[in-house]
Amino acid sequence: MGSLTEAFANLKGKRVVITGDTGFKGSWLSLWLHLAGAEVYGYALPPENSQSHFSQLELEKIIHHQHGDVRDADHLTRFIKQSRPEIVFHLAAQALVRRSYIDPKTTYDTNIGGAINLLEAVHQTDSIRALVFVTSDKCYKNIEVSRGYRETDELGGRDPYSASKAAAELVFSSFFESFLAQRENFGAATVRAGNVIGGGDWAEDRIIPDCIRALSNNQPIVLRFPNATRPWQHVLEPLSGYIQTADFLLNSPAKYNGAWNFGPSESDKYSVLDVAKKVIDVWGTGEINVDQTQTQMHEAGLLHLNCEKANSQMNWFPKWNFDQTLTNTVSWYRQAHDGRHIRGLSESQINEYMGMKK
Repeated sequence: MGSLTEAFANLKGKRVVITGDTGFKGSWLSLWLHLAGAEVYGYALPPENSQSHFSQLELEKIIHHQHGDVRDADHLTRFIKQSRPEIVFHLAAQALVRRSYIDPKTTYDTNIGGAINLLEAVHQTDSIRALVFVTSDKCYKNIEVSRGYRETDELGGRDPYSASKAAAELVFSSFFESFLAQRENFGAATVRAGNVIGGGDWAEDRIIPDCIRALSNNQPIVLRFPNATRPWQHVLEPLSGYIQTADFLLNSPAKYNGAWNFGPSESDKYSVLDVAKKVIDVWGTGEINVDQTQTQMHEAGLLHLNCEKANSQMNWFPKWNFDQTLTNTVSWYRQAHDGRHIRGLSESQINEYMGMKK
């Protein structure tokens, strides 16, 4: 127990449920665990379009997937009980800040109500030994300090998305203490990652998909908040942390219950403009425009995570720096644009990540 390689090996043959497997992170995690030899069961809304990473990977052919909504408590519970998993990764969410302003009710219903439904389903399924409950770095009350937020810092959120994730953390904590803490051979943790990028993300109002759409159509990249800094990280970085967390929970649940941050080094402070410039550099051509239009929607200007807890207690560290993260991300889109087979492309990046040293 300890390294990613050991965790990967320990998952072979394990029955695993992933909620949100049709999403960006969920599809990468599903593929990765399938490659580990786990028996993967996915539960999520249908992918939004045929361009989704889930669809392009043809994951329905290699995992057990069922379309479903985490807001449907009865359906979710039946699915999890029938799957009889040992491990649950809860990723299903409405994950877009700007969409949360447009449709706050769906955001709250999914991210809070769905979390309650998931926890109750776990409570009713005695085969489960580990729960990895994914929230967000935006669960912290962001007062725009230069240091990274620690797991013990105050929770909060000004926008509906951030508030929903902070609330989900409180729901998790209270439910765990009330109903799950005394369960034998069981562990549960919340995991908080930064701004995750990587191939296969086509969501609206996210910097990388917006850049790729613009460049693919020979249009300039338009930036709303060029000076905002974020903890940019490749999608495989937090997923490696989630996988290691599951392994630790299976072996030492009491020690690893609780909250964990997974983000880049605090010294990696790069702006949206830095990202756009690197995207153009790797893609090979393009230009940038800054949108001067005022918006009523608040977006944080500064946000970082402190990951000392995961560094010291899990020996988890990011493997790819900013340049490697952007190079691997944009090269994925470039190769996909040029017609490379998506599953082979994604598997090759997983294999490259697994073979790298710290």
